[in-house]
Amino acid sequence: MRRASLIALPLLFAAPFANANPESPTTMPAPITYPETKRGDVVEDQFGTKVADPYRWLEDDVRNNPEVAAWVAAQNKVTDAYLATLPGRDVFRSRLKALFDYERFGAPYKKGGRYFYFRNSGLQNQAVLYVRDSVNGEGRVLIDPNTWAKDGATALAEWSPSEDGTRLAYGVQDGGTDWRTVRVLDVNTGAVLADEIKWAKFTGISWAKDGSGFFYARFPEPKEGTAFQAGADNHAVYFHKLGTPQSADRLLYSTPENPKLLNGVGITDDGRYAVLYSTPGSSTSDLSVIDLKSADWKPRKLVTGFDHEWGVVGNVGTKFFISTNKDAARSKLMTLDIAAATPTMTDLIPEGEAVLNSASLVGGRLILSYLVDAKTEVRRYTLDGKADGTVKLPGIGTAGGFGGDAKDSETFFTFTSFNAPSTVYRYDVATNTASVWAAPKVAIDLSNIVVEQKFYASKDGTKVPMFIVRRKDVTGPAPTLLYAYGGFNVTQLPSFSTSRLAWVEQGGVFVLANIRGGGEYGKAWHDGGRLLNKQNVFDDFIAAGEYLKAQGITSKDGLAIQGGSNGGLLVGAVVNQRPDLFAAGLPAVGVMDMLRFDKFTAGRYWTNDYGVPAKEADFKNLYKYSPYHNIQAGKTYPAILATTADTDDRVVPGHTFKYTAALQAADVGPKPHLVRIETRAGHGSGKPTDKIIEETADLWAFAAKWTGLAVTPVK
Repeated sequence: MRRASLIALPLLFAAPFANANPESPTTMPAPITYPETKRGDVVEDQFGTKVADPYRWLEDDVRNNPEVAAWVAAQNKVTDAYLATLPGRDVFRSRLKALFDYERFGAPYKKGGRYFYFRNSGLQNQAVLYVRDSVNGEGRVLIDPNTWAKDGATALAEWSPSEDGTRLAYGVQDGGTDWRTVRVLDVNTGAVLADEIKWAKFTGISWAKDGSGFFYARFPEPKEGTAFQAGADNHAVYFHKLGTPQSADRLLYSTPENPKLLNGVGITDDGRYAVLYSTPGSSTSDLSVIDLKSADWKPRKLVTGFDHEWGVVGNVGTKFFISTNKDAARSKLMTLDIAAATPTMTDLIPEGEAVLNSASLVGGRLILSYLVDAKTEVRRYTLDGKADGTVKLPGIGTAGGFGGDAKDSETFFTFTSFNAPSTVYRYDVATNTASVWAAPKVAIDLSNIVVEQKFYASKDGTKVPMFIVRRKDVTGPAPTLLYAYGGFNVTQLPSFSTSRLAWVEQGGVFVLANIRGGGEYGKAWHDGGRLLNKQNVFDDFIAAGEYLKAQGITSKDGLAIQGGSNGGLLVGAVVNQRPDLFAAGLPAVGVMDMLRFDKFTAGRYWTNDYGVPAKEADFKNLYKYSPYHNIQAGKTYPAILATTADTDDRVVPGHTFKYTAALQAADVGPKPHLVRIETRAGHGSGKPTDKIIEETADLWAFAAKWTGLAVTPVK
């Protein structure tokens, strides 16, 4: 089975860099006249500190407040005019379009002898869902979301076929929102059934074994006008029986005693048990199980509290295989026999030096994926925990997948790296052999791209890994794009990105820093970068920049930094702390007001990483690094192009709006401090290909201008 998904909370080259940029990055353009932003007089006393919030009015939804909508339009007008002057913009746009134009596949998901998979022919705004009746048969289109909206901004989100492969339940995501409308398709005829589920959010879709219906999670219908800004309570798991209205759906599980929890469900391969997870929004959860053969569907608690991670990998009868980081910072695999009156966890595969990243039970074997210095190793075990060899991977990089049925030896995985596009492999568990199922062909000579892994010392001496990607002929200092995330136990792994390669093939360097706060080295690595340890994240990122300059990898004034969401917070914080270190900052959809993040939509689920602003110790820590509150007037700031979307309902755009207004009002030097605000887009998922290309071209042209990267057409 697959663990429940709770939160949707990775040719010829241009001339070498030695060719001088005709416009030096230090040449200042004419001053930009920013739109006038109204200042309010909001000042609040928080634990004896007077906290000003002059731009609070910008928190309002653009759909409800014409003043905010006008501000967005005025900001975009100024930004668009500036971006139009950048000489590299058209070059990047053209090249990105060529690089994106290749056929790519997702790993198939097998049900009822059929194979369901995503395919994008190249420049389609949304990937299309296909089905095959045999592993190498002809594919046919099942769902093409490109027909759903003229602007391509309505996407196919979660989807799940029934056990016999005759029905498919799928989520529709409109304009990047986290909300889903779930529909059902007849796989044989292509007809969309009358069933419709509304207000689903942070949910997977799990079918009953007999195909009579499916399980999902939702919130109650929100009050009118609050759906995209306010937080919601009482997330619950329901069962929908096909052919019945949503109002008749059966409640499976809820937590009214703790209405702020998120709840998710997975169904074991034998269809007997519903596995339930409740979480305050972090990677930790409790664990319950329901015997679906029982009449009352009464949940049985297996694990209480939210101190550790728990994930059911699969089961053989009443014997459950469970991954956890309890008493194992790098995680381990345990067994639990739920038939016992008092079930006891027993170690099966103990914690090792590598970090257990994922596990599956397929074809009578346990397939465990481990991280070794942020690179994947895949190991096999028998069901009694004995080592049974490894899965040979095609190189150093990232492997993922290995889903399937406990009794079926056929599974699939993908492999990717910075210089290896995502390739799908069919894997036979019985013979331990893999063969290519779908391999892409890209419009760039990847043999000219080199990847290195280096380790550098952070401020407190902690060794931090980074990956460095560049052209073979780029051996001296060059304009560099440094990226990191640093939070929520999210691991940043090697992956193929046509967007980043567009920067690299121009002679730039791309660097991924695996800073603390992520999951690269397990629980201790995560804990070292959250709550009162959050400053370690910023120190790690600053140290990465210092290392790149000291080692002659980055040119003197050529360091641009980028991060999204929690990574947008990262960029905003380090720019405030070390504005002298960077030439350009690209914070995307960032959490910029650390004193009010928990008051909107999904923000309440981030307190496990950030802390609770209403608690004094957390407030003092958050206030010290909150990007919005720590802009240093009188310092010379790097050029900044912040990005967000006017309808982002994960990190509401008010974060970036307020940060931008404060930047533009402060005396922080003559370089541009702009915001690019996308329309009908959300936090990132479901964004159409054409919007990705346009946004990336703008970002790279801006970064090139301020790092001195010479941009020339690729012949």
